[in-house]
Formats: sequence, C-alpha cells, structure tokens
Amino acid sequence: MARILITEDEDSLRSFVARALRLDGHETDEAADGAEGLEKLKDGAYDLLLSDIRMPVMDGIELAHQAKDAFPALKILLMTGYAEQRERADDLAEKIIDVVAKPFALPDIRKAIARALVA
Repeated sequence: MARILITEDEDSLRSFVARALRLDGHETDEAADGAEGLEKLKDGAYDLLLSDIRMPVMDGIELAHQAKDAFPALKILLMTGYAEQRERADDLAEKIIDVVAKPFALPDIRKAIARALVA
C-alpha cells in the first residue's frame, strides 16, 4: 500500500478522505494548507500527494510545482470544486496525474488514487 499526503483546507473533507484511504490500507498524513504540506513532504517519503488547488497560505498549484521540483518521483493528484482552478492546473500537465472534480463520491476518489499510484 502507499504513503499518501492529503493537503486540504477543509477539515471534514480531509479527515473523510484520510479515513477512507486508511481503511483501504494506505498510510496517510494530513496538512491544512500548501505550506504545511510542503514541510511534511520534506520530512518523509511519500508515494502520492493528494492536494486541493484552492487553499490559503500556498495553493495546490504552487505546492505541486515545488513538490515536483524537490521530489521528481512523487505522484501528484489535485482536487478542486472550481472549474477555473482546474484550468489553472493545465500548465502542470507534465507534473500531475489528474485533477479530480469536487464534490466526489468515495468510489471516485478511490479509483483516481488507484490510477495515480500505477501511473
């Protein structure tokens, strides 16, 4: 199973996804914004970064750029509930696996993570 960092500013969604992924056998860590997420990435080896795009302090776009530069093998999956934010991720096409639209059902995020991990 994988070690996954979930970076999401909405506490309930972050906890919900983390709990579901742990039930699937993954190890999860959580961060409430991109800056905290980047610090956690520096402290440990992760297989996947699952990050919201729109967050305070450092958004998911900047986090993805910095994370991929520092950890080239890291797989990155972004999430957003805003269509215009999804378009902002277009310049990340070579750095990320996909952008998942929110709201999503658990089976959807589980499938996206499974695809990202084998990509």
